[in-house]
Amino acid sequence: MFINITASETGDNKGSSGALVNYLEKENHLQIEKGRGLDQENWFNGTSDDISRQEVRVKIDRNIAKLSRNDAKFFLINVSPSQKELAYLHERYGEQSAREQLKAFAVKVMDEYARNFRRPGIESHKDLLWYAKHENYRYYKNDDREVKDGTKQKGERKEGQQMHIQIIVSRKDISNTIKLSPQNNSRGKNKAHSAKLGQFDRTAFKQSGESLFDDMFDFSRGLKDTLVYANTLKNGTAEQKAQMQVLNQKTGHNNPSSSRDLSAQIGRGLFKSMEDMIGASAKAGTGLLEIMTEPSYESLQQNPNEHAQKRRKKRIYKKRNGI
Repeated sequence: MFINITASETGDNKGSSGALVNYLEKENHLQIEKGRGLDQENWFNGTSDDISRQEVRVKIDRNIAKLSRNDAKFFLINVSPSQKELAYLHERYGEQSAREQLKAFAVKVMDEYARNFRRPGIESHKDLLWYAKHENYRYYKNDDREVKDGTKQKGERKEGQQMHIQIIVSRKDISNTIKLSPQNNSRGKNKAHSAKLGQFDRTAFKQSGESLFDDMFDFSRGLKDTLVYANTLKNGTAEQKAQMQVLNQKTGHNNPSSSRDLSAQIGRGLFKSMEDMIGASAKAGTGLLEIMTEPSYESLQQNPNEHAQKRRKKRIYKKRNGI
């Protein structure tokens, strides 16, 4: 599950939303070009499924009380399921119902977006001013590798399932009184700043979308397909990486709630050692204790650079002492 928050596809969110709204009408424009003008897909939110682009632009552009010229007026949230997730939705619900399920999922994502601010009065999507657009395709851009190497052309449709949701959400809440910025990453550390803008943890928001998809659709996600696994192997310490690899060895393609909780704890660096992690897993009933007897355990437990460091020190010692 890929969820990200940007200024806009057009690169500017400090003025009118008109350019972005028009850009997100691209599939409707293609239908008109093909003579299928009646096959238009309107915008939706948690209360309506038939919202015009004119209403989206006007409502977003008017919801800017006490925002300065240089303040962000809105944000764009991209909700893009993976190929595995889309295949699962299509197999389970069929093409048409999969679209409706994904739109219902987007509403719940906006519930999580609202709650992530931890602001009184901002409890669900109903407290936000937002509009979403369902899209079926993606297109190659100039910065895509395939365009750069000449195998694809800009504007050419990408292969595979590409169904996704684009959401425009106002910087101000639906009452036009409270400022909400997902760019405030204080996570509550700066209380004065958070009181004005709300605190926002982007990683937690992305993680909530992944967990929401699994719970809502009964999707069995392997540990290697989780955000916390990818983040840990990319940015974690050697100890965290080893712990995550041991957990993956045991769970494989299965990721029960107990293992999911354990992987989250590893990602937060709550275990100082492998033994601490395995002790916690025993209490959670994941049965990782038996992996202690496996040959791969010791190699995972050690720092991957440890042996190289030892060899280098040994060579230096021999050289200094003429051995």
